[in-house]
Amino acid sequence: MNFATRLKIALVGDANARFVYLNNFEVERSWAKGEPALPGAGIAFAATTVNRMEELGVLLASDDDVVVLKAPVDPGYAAYLSRLEAAAGRTLWAENSDPARTVTEDALVSPELLAALRELNDGRTYLMPLGISPAEEELSKETGLPLAGPSAQTCKAVNGKIFSRRLVDTHGLRRVPGAVVETADQLAGALEEHLLPGSKAVVKESLGVSGRGMVVLDDVKRGERLVRMVNRRGEHERVDYVVEQWIDKVLDLNYQVIVSRKGEVSFEAVKAAVVQDGVHKGHMFPVALTADQLRELEEAGEVIGRVLFAEGYFGVVGIDAMLGRDGTVFPCLEINARFNMSTYQSRIAERFVGEGKHAVAATIGLRPHRRHTFDEVVTALGDLLHDGSDRPGFLINNFATLNAAASEGTQFHGRIYGICIADDPAAALALRADVERALTELVAQP
Repeated sequence: MNFATRLKIALVGDANARFVYLNNFEVERSWAKGEPALPGAGIAFAATTVNRMEELGVLLASDDDVVVLKAPVDPGYAAYLSRLEAAAGRTLWAENSDPARTVTEDALVSPELLAALRELNDGRTYLMPLGISPAEEELSKETGLPLAGPSAQTCKAVNGKIFSRRLVDTHGLRRVPGAVVETADQLAGALEEHLLPGSKAVVKESLGVSGRGMVVLDDVKRGERLVRMVNRRGEHERVDYVVEQWIDKVLDLNYQVIVSRKGEVSFEAVKAAVVQDGVHKGHMFPVALTADQLRELEEAGEVIGRVLFAEGYFGVVGIDAMLGRDGTVFPCLEINARFNMSTYQSRIAERFVGEGKHAVAATIGLRPHRRHTFDEVVTALGDLLHDGSDRPGFLINNFATLNAAASEGTQFHGRIYGICIADDPAAALALRADVERALTELVAQP
């Protein structure tokens, strides 16, 4: 049984249901509105690029499903996916699209798209967002399509890092030394205890997103400076942070479970982060864990899933974990009660990353001077591009993000997402390097 079918059975009890995928990336920005933020931890948000990540959904849908987009798929890219038989279902897109808006926000102001979605309401069709915020609840009301998940309030409540920390403390999972802090005085006390000489500590906003809302402190003076900055806001202002000691790790892990509407928990996959020179470059799978290490993740996933269900949550859950250099598993650093990048790789993994194959899910950051066509990308990659055969290759699973931030006459930031598939981990990483080199050479041309 494939991932999409398992998901439908778990969430709506019907393997033949139709899902309307709504890939509202960085839904956490909605959940974090009005919540305490760390001073100096903000990073500019590249909305134009991140919002076009919604195209990843075209590789997740099954034959009868629908994917809502901000714009049509590039014809060359669509033809490529068709040749691979990598995408199914059909797409609808917003006729009123603003690069700064999420796909949901575009849909809400697009009457033609809203009408098309209402026509899908047949009693077996459900909205399936990446994550549920008030905007997705509004779209459900506007279209009559029920959501295949719980309320936005429930999703926000179980996504906080404070929730994750307290779950670990309460249910006996191995924890990173640290503390939950809700006042400036508690922050000072936690840093005094956990920011050890010669080591580091990390302070995280409860609802930070994608690496933002996090400060790594490498000496006591920096910790004291952060406390002073927080104090300037006023002694009675609430803070919702988690402070943790820095762990000497060998792997950052992410694993995924599905919590069914009935409370059943199924373990889906585990992947390891690829980090080069301190920069996150994607995820590698499968991961070489011992049987005991994998069992610990599976058991933790079961505990976490049961707790989330008791809180009213059901759906996909991504859990960040860590493997220490001594082989110790820290099975829950953070819970993401939403789709994860791993979710969007599920259908590709089932079809193209079989026994004996290895993959690196890669984000290739580029600095183009102009828009590039998909045909140009194909030419630049040559034999590096995955062609559906058994040979190694780079399977592109998002092209829209390359040109999303294009500005006439000005260099801009672009991305291409893809899966490097090869016969062993070293070959997959080497393929990633070759792909990055080829694409960098392409966009270097004015």
